[in-house]
Amino acid sequence: MKIGFFELEGWEETRLRERFTGHELRFSNDKISGTELPPQTDFDAISVFVNSEITAGLLARFPNLKYIATRSTGYDHIDIAACNARGIKVGFVPGYGDNTVAEFAFGLMLNLTRKMYRAIDQVKESDSFSLTGLRGIDIKGKTLGVLGTGRIGKEAITIANGFGMKVVAYDPYPNPEAAKALGFSYAPIEEVLGNADIVTIHCPLTAETRHLINKDTIRFMKRGSYLINTARGGIVETAALVAALMDGTLAGAGLDVLEEEGDVHDEMKLMGAKELHEEKLRVLLQNHSLIHMANVLITPHTAFNTQEALERILNTAIESMAAFIAGSPTNLIS
Repeated sequence: MKIGFFELEGWEETRLRERFTGHELRFSNDKISGTELPPQTDFDAISVFVNSEITAGLLARFPNLKYIATRSTGYDHIDIAACNARGIKVGFVPGYGDNTVAEFAFGLMLNLTRKMYRAIDQVKESDSFSLTGLRGIDIKGKTLGVLGTGRIGKEAITIANGFGMKVVAYDPYPNPEAAKALGFSYAPIEEVLGNADIVTIHCPLTAETRHLINKDTIRFMKRGSYLINTARGGIVETAALVAALMDGTLAGAGLDVLEEEGDVHDEMKLMGAKELHEEKLRVLLQNHSLIHMANVLITPHTAFNTQEALERILNTAIESMAAFIAGSPTNLIS
C-alpha cells in the first residue's frame, strides 16, 4: 500500500517506518491543498494535520485514495460529503489532549484576569515595576460558562472546581451523569452567557455551532465578562466579538483560534489570489483589529501543543491506519 504522511515534524518518521514495514511510505513536513499538491498523488491512504485543506477538488487529484487519517479531533478541514461521495473513509483522533487544551484555556483565563502578559511586557520593555493598570480579579467564586461538555469541557470543569468556581454549562446533548459527578448545572445558552463571568468554548465546529456566538447571542453576555476560545475560530462571529470588546460588553478575550485563521497565516497568498472573497477580507481586517487590542490575547492555535499530546495523537493515528490496512477501520467519521 502507498501511504503519504504530511505535516510531520521529523521525529515521527522512525516510529512510522517501524510500524508500517512492507508498505511504500512518503514523508513530508508540508501541508497539502488545492494549490499545494505533493509530487506524488497515487496514494492509497494519507495522513494529514489541520492545516491541510481536503476539498472535493483536491480529492479529484488523488485517484487511488481510499483512506484519510487526520491527526486531530476536529475535521472541519476535510470535506466529509465529498469523501462519502468517493467512498473514502476518514478517521480522526477522538481524544488526545483533553487536559492539554483545558489547561491552556485556563492559562489564557489567568493571563487575562490577572493581566500577566501586560505586566511581563511592562517589566521587559520599560523596566517599570509600577502597578498602575495591572489590577486584576480573582476567579475563585466566579461563574464559569462552559459551552460543550465533551472530553475537554469536562476537564475544564474539573479544573474550575479546583479553583472554587461555580460552573454552568450549555450542550445540546446534556450529560446528567457528568453534571452530577462534577457538580455543575445545564442551562439554555442565553442563561449561560448571562450568568457567566467567564465563558470558555469547548465544542466542535459544525453547521450547527458555526457562529454560535454572534451579534444576537453575544448581547446576552454579562457586561465585563471574558471569552476564551480554544476550540475553532468559526464558532465565534468575528464582527460580533470586535463590537463587544469595543463597547465594553466584554472585558477581554483569550483566543487560540481565529475565524479564517488560515488566511491570516497565508495573507500574502490571499492578496495575490485571482478572486478575492469579500467576506474573507472583512474577517481578515477584523482579525487584525483583535490582534492589536490590549485586552485580547491571541496565540497561534497551540493549545494542543505538548509533547505528551503529540505522542498520543501519533499513537492513535498509527493504530487507526493499521486498522484500516487490516480491513477493520476504527475512529471513523465516515
